[in-house]
Amino acid sequence: FRYLGTGQSLASLHYAFLVGKSTASVIIREICVAIWDAFHAAVMAQPHKEQWKEIADVFQQTWKFPNCAGAIDGKHIRIKKPVRSGSQYYNYKKYFSFVLFAMCNANYSFRYIDVGSYGSRSDSAVFAHSDFGKMLQDKALDLPEHTALPGTTSPAMPFVFVGDEAFALGENLMRPYSSRGLSLARRVFNYRLTRARRVVECAFGILANKWRFLHTPIHLKLETAISAVKAACVLHNFVRARDGYNFEDSLTHSLHSHRPSVVRGHRQGAAVREQFTAYFMSPHGALPWQLDAI
Repeated sequence: FRYLGTGQSLASLHYAFLVGKSTASVIIREICVAIWDAFHAAVMAQPHKEQWKEIADVFQQTWKFPNCAGAIDGKHIRIKKPVRSGSQYYNYKKYFSFVLFAMCNANYSFRYIDVGSYGSRSDSAVFAHSDFGKMLQDKALDLPEHTALPGTTSPAMPFVFVGDEAFALGENLMRPYSSRGLSLARRVFNYRLTRARRVVECAFGILANKWRFLHTPIHLKLETAISAVKAACVLHNFVRARDGYNFEDSLTHSLHSHRPSVVRGHRQGAAVREQFTAYFMSPHGALPWQLDAI
């Protein structure tokens, strides 16, 4: 816990606890694995249909984005160069990292994480190769049936996840419109989506400011570093449920976003996005301040 909370070096822990640096590394790995095994099922279990509805209700009440089941994003975790890894972990910011991909709910808690993908990969590639991305593609997430948006009776709309430009548009995955030559309605959609998507950015900020080993490069073996990040994520959920959070904790952090890549959506996703766009400009879906905010 001293390491996770402060990011002290192994040399510092060696002098503080009078144990060898290799012994300290082994203790960190074993404790982090035990934390993940003990808490994962309790604080990060895959939601079932009714829980997805509860998550969507909170997104609507808090962030005014209906039928939203979660926000997704990826962050670089800075590490020392893994042995015999070549350039696989070398990212576009010119340092070595692996990726923490996460989906969180409206209360800044992680509901799914994928840790350890190569830092050289894009968000869309990490998402596509993750269990979550595959389950979404295969319709295996137990999402609720299509539901009309609040105040309307039709059409029935799917439950969606919101992400940035790095992700491909899909029936269950919304991303912003390209920023060039946008109509007023599309600018409003981008504002509403970004407002909902920001919760995952804030979740990363809370995570890094609570578990400060994430503020500096992790000088541990790759497997130990991955275990430490997974442990920090489940502890984040545990602390969020117990103590809540300070908004200031989410404002700054040292985790870096992925560079957006060019990815294509498909027609069904485009049709869903157009329906949301029209709804956000309708009397039932518009917010009084949205035109002043764009």
